[in-house]
Amino acid sequence: MGPLLTVEVCEALRAAARAGRPEIECTLDLGRSTTRVEVSAAGWNWQGQRFPHLESCKGRTVYYWVDGAFQPVARYTASLVKLVPTAPGPPTFEIDGIKMLPTARVSPYADAERKVDLIQPNGKVILDTCGGLGYFAAWCLQRRAKQVLSYEKNPDVIWLRSLNPWSPQIGKGLTLVQADITEVIGTLPAGSVDAVLHDPPRFGIAGELYSQIFYDHLSRVLKPKGRLFHYTGTPNKLTSGRDVPAEVAKRLGRAGFTTVFNGDGVLAVKKGG
Repeated sequence: MGPLLTVEVCEALRAAARAGRPEIECTLDLGRSTTRVEVSAAGWNWQGQRFPHLESCKGRTVYYWVDGAFQPVARYTASLVKLVPTAPGPPTFEIDGIKMLPTARVSPYADAERKVDLIQPNGKVILDTCGGLGYFAAWCLQRRAKQVLSYEKNPDVIWLRSLNPWSPQIGKGLTLVQADITEVIGTLPAGSVDAVLHDPPRFGIAGELYSQIFYDHLSRVLKPKGRLFHYTGTPNKLTSGRDVPAEVAKRLGRAGFTTVFNGDGVLAVKKGG
């Protein structure tokens, strides 16, 4: 994977060049590691390759090296999909300016760790309904899940994953399918998974992922006593006019789950023997 730049790294490289420093230590993979870079006024060297200084570097943007130039890690097909850096390092992403992962109090990667631990993935087959950048899947693998079945509808989000050093590699227990889980779930066998992670976009964008029909399918494919964590976010019901977490809990109850509110989501356990 080539170098990834943020405004902070760009500024550090230019500052070193202005100060006449021959090299600096910085991160070129969004905080996963640090490396030493040779610097001059004309550019910088890394792994035997010469790169120019990026003079115009915007905040909230990740840049990657392609076709001899640095370009934003962003695509516009049906919507603008963009990788966005965070201060801890692991990036979030946005679709049409809407942030898809929480970042206010904790990095999205650490947030995924906490939520994955709720479903106790060790030795289990996990259904990851809305794969995103793959942080749920990454932590499932680190917690020794037997298999992670991940689905992601948006091909541009899968492209972001290919450039994100924090996203897990496909294989070794992880499968990633580009598909709409609402269309696929009816084909999955009953009782075929031990736990579910459901991290859908907000209700106003993807209401079908909050429907009673979809929850009934989640119950069908999940084994008895299997766990499900459902991210809901914490929308303000005074301004939105609805209590989404309460609605989710009610529908999951109809689908055969017992539920408790947990952080910014609902933790559910399927009833039965």
